[in-house]
Amino acid sequence: MIGVRMATGVIPLAGVIGAPVGHSRSPALHGHWLRRYGVAGHYVPLEVAQADLAEVIRLLPRMGFVGCNVTIPHKETVLKLADVVTDRASLIGAANTLIYRSDGKLHADNTDGSGFLANLRQEAPHWHPPAGPAAVLGAGGAARAVVTALLEAGVPEIRIANRTRARAEALRAEFGARLLVNDWTEAGAMLHEAMTVVNTTALGMQGKPELRIPLDALSPQAVVSDLVYSPLRTGLLEDAAARGCTTVDGLGMLLHQAAPGFERWFGVRPEVDAEARAAVLAA
Repeated sequence: MIGVRMATGVIPLAGVIGAPVGHSRSPALHGHWLRRYGVAGHYVPLEVAQADLAEVIRLLPRMGFVGCNVTIPHKETVLKLADVVTDRASLIGAANTLIYRSDGKLHADNTDGSGFLANLRQEAPHWHPPAGPAAVLGAGGAARAVVTALLEAGVPEIRIANRTRARAEALRAEFGARLLVNDWTEAGAMLHEAMTVVNTTALGMQGKPELRIPLDALSPQAVVSDLVYSPLRTGLLEDAAARGCTTVDGLGMLLHQAAPGFERWFGVRPEVDAEARAAVLAA
């Protein structure tokens, strides 16, 4: 489909749908890639209310859109609007990448988990998933993607804590016995012997309260990742680095999760490198 549109002179369009969407760094990232690879295309922010989502999704291909990213609060709703849903999107219960196929069907995928893993492997190449348990903070949509990815990568056990324990229990009920639920007040204790630690909450983000859990049990051999990327170096990452841990910020996940969509929409597999990071940080 993409090749046909380009060959006939129609400029392909893509974008990010959300509410709000003005804060998204995705237009800066995709704009950088479009310029870098000389692609005749555009990527735009699309603020869409929940009540209008179904109609907008239906009309976009008529306007020249080949696909779009989806962010909060629409990532779960779009699954019901898609004709084809990938297994990983179904398992996570949300989609972040939509593709309008040449047969007219809407294809929904979720690249958050693969983006998370690609970021870890790029920034911590020595990371070995089977080496020991993982500790995951939070039990929302991002946590679902991370848990799915960690289980697929071969992490033997995932300890999870959430401020509302029932949400963590729901994840365990769905993903099985390799998940162990801890009270939020005991989050520090679950770091003992954990080789992977991931913060999937908004705590530590600019304008949000700090993530305050004791790191006394944290091993210096652990790889610590924070999905927050504003600020780039969160308090968790600073404290973990001071203990000798390898730390991985959240910006790389944003970059890596975006690459598959760009390739499907515009026909080029983009590089996730220092230039891409700089383009997003400058936005």
